[in-house]
Amino acid sequence: MDWFTNPKLGEAKRLIPSLADAAKRSHAAQDLIRLGVDAVPALMDALQTQDLGLVAIYQQILARIPSASPELQKALRSAHPLIRGRAAEVFAINRDKNAVPVLIEALHGEFFTVRSRAALALANIGDDRAIPELLPLLKDREDEVRIAACVALGKFKDPSTFDELANVALDDQKIEARQAAVKALGDSLNPAAIPFLMEALRDSFWWFEREQAVNVLLNAVEGMGEPVVEPLIEALADREKTVRKFAIVILGKLRDIRAIEELGMALYDLHHEVSQAAAESLAQFGEEGLGVLSEALSHPEAGVRERAIYGLGMIRDERVVPLLIEMLRDPDRVVRKQAIQSLGDMRDKRAVPVLQELAADRADRELASLAKEAVARLQG
Repeated sequence: MDWFTNPKLGEAKRLIPSLADAAKRSHAAQDLIRLGVDAVPALMDALQTQDLGLVAIYQQILARIPSASPELQKALRSAHPLIRGRAAEVFAINRDKNAVPVLIEALHGEFFTVRSRAALALANIGDDRAIPELLPLLKDREDEVRIAACVALGKFKDPSTFDELANVALDDQKIEARQAAVKALGDSLNPAAIPFLMEALRDSFWWFEREQAVNVLLNAVEGMGEPVVEPLIEALADREKTVRKFAIVILGKLRDIRAIEELGMALYDLHHEVSQAAAESLAQFGEEGLGVLSEALSHPEAGVRERAIYGLGMIRDERVVPLLIEMLRDPDRVVRKQAIQSLGDMRDKRAVPVLQELAADRADRELASLAKEAVARLQG
């Protein structure tokens, strides 16, 4: 059948070019949807375009034509791989459960782009029949397919999949696949996923020279909320300083009162970055953290006092300024420098007179210069 014997097919072919014109697009799309099954062949042919913007438009229209399903299923089985993948994406949009069997069949096909798109379509449809069929894809030789399988399984939030998702999170050589796996575990919000996420946190593959990549894991752990607090507190005793630091950072964001005492102990950690993270996290607690940080101002180690001042400077509480002014008399100049910096950052004008006095003292020109800059910020 062609447009000579089927006028509606001819009309559909004439409407397709109008979809490229923003002024005509809406009207043309409505007319194609109205044509229904008669518009499907023209739209399927149009899917071959290299213009991805137009592909998305064609797919949206096909998704709104229920009678297009048989032709899309046929394409998913036998068309060019490009069209198969794009047909699968239509099912991801319209969530047609009638397509589940053919999509499952596509998971075992030879073309990895089709396998990955079929996986994502099944996830959007949400039919549990897909779960056992998706699990083998976690070991697929193609990165794109393993990532898609993680994303797809994540949408089901099924605890029976956690072990295998954890295997990807801990063993896959592709960081993007690991990220997809931990995101799937984290998005489940199921406490059963916590041990796997904590195991990943202790795996140096995640954070050694991967400062940005690890954020996906940290967000997944944080997203677990209250149930992850105790495991994070336990991680504060980990031998690896990076693990301790990450646990501290997350605890600060969660602001669970149970962590304050342990974070106070972490303030005295021998590793600077861990101690610094503890000061910042305690500051997140506001008034509750103020007391712990204040106690550290009398610690014999100058570094601890310096970091306590830094943390206090992050708390917007009127009780902080007198404490910092007092620390301007500290015997260690590194501590005094941090007190000057923090006072300037707090923008509390009560600090102006004492800072002006320091600015006028030329005995230590560096401190005088810092005090002058702090006064300028306070008066600016």
